[in-house]
Amino acid sequence: MPGGRTAGARAPAAGGGPAPRRVWCEWAWTGAGDGSPEYGVLVETAGGRITAVSPGAVAPAGAETLTGLTLPGLANAHSHAFHRALRGRTHTGGGSFWTWREAMYRVADRLDPDNYLRLARAAYAEMALAGVTCVGEFHYLHHAPGGTRYADPNAMGAALVRAAAEAGLRITLLDVCYLSGGLDPGGAHRPLEGAQRRFGDGDAARWADRAAGFAPVGDHALAGAAVHSVRAVPAAQLPDVVAYAADRDAPLHAHLSEQPAENAACLAAYGRTPARVLDDAGALTPRTSLVHATHLTDDDVGAVRLSGATVCLCPTTERDLADGLPRTGDLLPAPITLGTDQHAQLDLFEEARAVELHERLRTHRRGTLGTGALLRAATAHGHASLGWEDAGALRAGARADLVNIPLDGVRLAGADPARAADAVVFAASAADVRHVMADGRWTVRDGVHTLVPDTAHELDTVIKEIH
Repeated sequence: MPGGRTAGARAPAAGGGPAPRRVWCEWAWTGAGDGSPEYGVLVETAGGRITAVSPGAVAPAGAETLTGLTLPGLANAHSHAFHRALRGRTHTGGGSFWTWREAMYRVADRLDPDNYLRLARAAYAEMALAGVTCVGEFHYLHHAPGGTRYADPNAMGAALVRAAAEAGLRITLLDVCYLSGGLDPGGAHRPLEGAQRRFGDGDAARWADRAAGFAPVGDHALAGAAVHSVRAVPAAQLPDVVAYAADRDAPLHAHLSEQPAENAACLAAYGRTPARVLDDAGALTPRTSLVHATHLTDDDVGAVRLSGATVCLCPTTERDLADGLPRTGDLLPAPITLGTDQHAQLDLFEEARAVELHERLRTHRRGTLGTGALLRAATAHGHASLGWEDAGALRAGARADLVNIPLDGVRLAGADPARAADAVVFAASAADVRHVMADGRWTVRDGVHTLVPDTAHELDTVIKEIH
């Protein structure tokens, strides 16, 4: 599996692993292209893996029963866990992405390994409650305030990996190379300033040395790499990051063309768009995920499609920060994944339908991405982009991840069960998730997190301490 396993292991269940289970799902999506669910699906698991999937089955005696619709585990392919502390505090009034960023930096400067562990654990528990079984953490908050290294130079990354274990999620820690404070309008790279000093390692070689030193043991975490953006990594440094990821067959993620100002500054600096700068550095590959990809030229779109790279869309963030509408339909058949990015809300169903609804606003046409495509974005494509190709599907051999959404809540009342996936994708919210299994263990039962039972209190306490 790409990336190699890293990080502290989740405490094993009694007997050394999750117990075998038989779960009868009233309706389940087993991968149909149009999103159609099947009735009476028996899912059998052992050792954290699905051993059999049997549609049209009668519920056997002793099997656990899930009413409504059951899906594979959801993947949140782009997360900044510390942004959860900004929810409800930065969304009104004027300004832009760039003014919002200043508020984000103030929070970043208040975190240390201890409170970051607590914040991330609570944020990841909230993800689990929303049906997420795997998160891609785009991690650049590496060092102490001022840029001084901790005694363990990967203490902040270790906190995130531990947080995921304690919240019952898998994680791909995408260690971000972040060297520059941005590009000025004339195309010159600025030095890191203020809170940004925490992000930097000096150059790509020193970033790679630090990232390579993070190798704790465990089976819930993978290591990946990331380029923050062409604003933050000068073009001459990009090949080192690309080579680091390639040598490890690891996922490589990058923010791309989120704002027009980024494109203008990149053109001033290099005479090329950000997509072309990445492409010239060898960064556009089938292992690459391009986050946002909002302001692309026709040439950029062609390069992305030709490369086989994935595009990760974060619609809630993209509209909250007034980024603009990506050319989603033009980018197809590039794989699409979903992220909650700044966690202005944490709801993969909202992100999924917003991908299609934003495209309707852009093109004045309906139906570019149907239910099946949106479900694949939230499940199999998301997991694959994070290096977990054995997750995100209800099939024998896959990881035993289940997300159950009953149809008896107020949002889904009256839905046609045979079209339950349509109803969930276009009408459900994270609050409708009732049960979640990750790697064969129940992390959510009856809407309550089994490991962090008072998630709201945990979030409230640590966020108020940070502010």
